[in-house]
Amino acid sequence: MEITQIVGLGLITTILVLIIKEQKPMFAFLLTAFTGITIFLFLIGKIALVIGVLEDLANRADIHMIFLKTILKIIGIAYIAEFGAQIVRDAGQESVASKIELSGKILIMVMAIPIVSVIIDTVVKLLPT
Repeated sequence: MEITQIVGLGLITTILVLIIKEQKPMFAFLLTAFTGITIFLFLIGKIALVIGVLEDLANRADIHMIFLKTILKIIGIAYIAEFGAQIVRDAGQESVASKIELSGKILIMVMAIPIVSVIIDTVVKLLPT
């Protein structure tokens, strides 16, 4: 049911943007950005539910929470960078959108360093000397 609401909102926004774009392009962009933010806010509850389930699974599997939190931060960076880049791309700023995506990728690499270090340490310990 929720997807029909999201798709409906997207279709209504698209029609309105196509009508308004000719006369007031700034309002069309603001409407697009507002709709994207509204959809994102609508999904925050679902995101929180997924995070809760993942935390519960990590606790049952006896996985250090620092790893799960790092992975969730990495996923968050990826989604936020993509969302921001799409909004900027909608405004016609492809160059800035590319920079946002590059920044997201670099921040993900930085966040992944502790996990990669643990994996490398584990592999080195498993190798015979």
